[in-house]
Amino acid sequence: MPRESVYEFEPLLVKGFKDREQTKFPNRSLLLAACAACIGGTFQYGYNISVINAPTMYVHEFINQTWRERYQTDISEEILTLLWSTIVSIFTVGGFIGATIGGTLSVKLGRKGALLTNNIFALMAALLMGLSYPTGLFELLIIGRFFTGINAGVAICVQPQYLGEIAPTALRGAMGMGTSIFITAGIFIGQVNGLKELLGKEEYWPILLTTTCIPAFLQLLILPWFPESPRYLLIDKGDEEGCKKALKQLHGASYDDEWEDIEKEKNNFSGFQAKKPWELLTDRSVRWQLLTIVLLNIAQQMNGINAIYFYAGYLFKQSGIPAHKIPYVTIGTGACECITALTCGMLIECLGRKVLITGGYTLMSICCILFTLTLSFQDASPVIPYLSMICVFAFILSFGLGPGGVTNILTTELFTQTTRPAAYMIAGSVNWLSFFLIGLVFPFIVLGLQQYCFLVFLVICSLMATYIFFVIPETKNKTFLEIQNEFQSSNNKNARRADGARTTLLTSSI
Repeated sequence: MPRESVYEFEPLLVKGFKDREQTKFPNRSLLLAACAACIGGTFQYGYNISVINAPTMYVHEFINQTWRERYQTDISEEILTLLWSTIVSIFTVGGFIGATIGGTLSVKLGRKGALLTNNIFALMAALLMGLSYPTGLFELLIIGRFFTGINAGVAICVQPQYLGEIAPTALRGAMGMGTSIFITAGIFIGQVNGLKELLGKEEYWPILLTTTCIPAFLQLLILPWFPESPRYLLIDKGDEEGCKKALKQLHGASYDDEWEDIEKEKNNFSGFQAKKPWELLTDRSVRWQLLTIVLLNIAQQMNGINAIYFYAGYLFKQSGIPAHKIPYVTIGTGACECITALTCGMLIECLGRKVLITGGYTLMSICCILFTLTLSFQDASPVIPYLSMICVFAFILSFGLGPGGVTNILTTELFTQTTRPAAYMIAGSVNWLSFFLIGLVFPFIVLGLQQYCFLVFLVICSLMATYIFFVIPETKNKTFLEIQNEFQSSNNKNARRADGARTTLLTSSI
């Protein structure tokens, strides 16, 4: 090739390289906006799940002491257990309520507005839980935990929408992993703060529970500097100037592709209002998407991850780890899940959503078999408890690589702007109900089946892997409209097949 031709193509090659580089690495403003959304969003969900574990004995003592002062008698074991169970489980009730209002808030106030407003619940919770000890009112702990639940329910409904809508198509999966990364980071930080060297001492437990206000204050300080979701501004509000300004701040000067994609979706749904959950349930055009997210959210809670954490302490003790060292090893499980979520964030745009979530459920199915075997032969050899420990970490890794990270991303991607808030309300409600149900039923499953309880989770994981493989299309690098069209063409094929089968039957009968 003549040298002149090479020089002619050089600007194009440089431009192509720059485009790839822009696609590969998010704009700094985009990254900071995502972090600001997550720190007061799903970070709170993970943090409030784990932080309540450390002060268990101290809260028991506080309730007993308060009861004694009020009624001049010690509290019975049954009432103490009931009150503690209420403090822990009321979080899921609040979460369910948060999920049911989250979609409405995201439509009325915008994604960013809903996230900022949601901090009211976190601040109220911190105040009430902080006042419980000095006022001698353990009831404030129950109300405070209820508000943390509402905060978490709204966050897990709104934040993934915000991340999915501000991200460019090529980075939507990686940005969406922020939800999972910050949940696991919240769990990990909650475990660390609960150590005796930090806030895990008896005199510090009220302070430990009030630390939920710190992420809320951080979000209130940082998120206002970043724009509302560009899709919300254009499609829901019809604000072209606001949308362009938001795109420029989030993506830099070259935002033409994103603008074109948003405009196309706006034109496609011109005149449509955001749907209510009951309208979505009766809409046959999204029935497969709806069935998919319902199954994914049920499986996310009922795939055995809670059972793994339940058995972890027992297995660590069986492996010869001293009781006072077990909290530090438990932190290792939290760190393991956090690192896995980060790894999934780096792999998701290379391997795609379908490979990761199918692979995750498949590996979890294998771990269920191995875990059942190692628990059944726990006393056969001194090596077996260590094999069980390996299974614990392998299961957590598999969960983090697939179901833990990809489920929320698919809920964002399988729906368009008019159906997404309602889809998140349904998905969130199902997720929180499943969370509550597994907490209620799981002790009885363990009591009845013991180590064989993992065979139940094996069935769930295997069925989900099969369903995803055959039903869910790959969504990587596809716009929301392309994904919707792919589902609709699949629905039309199924309808034609059904019509053909009915015609054949009628002809045969005639």
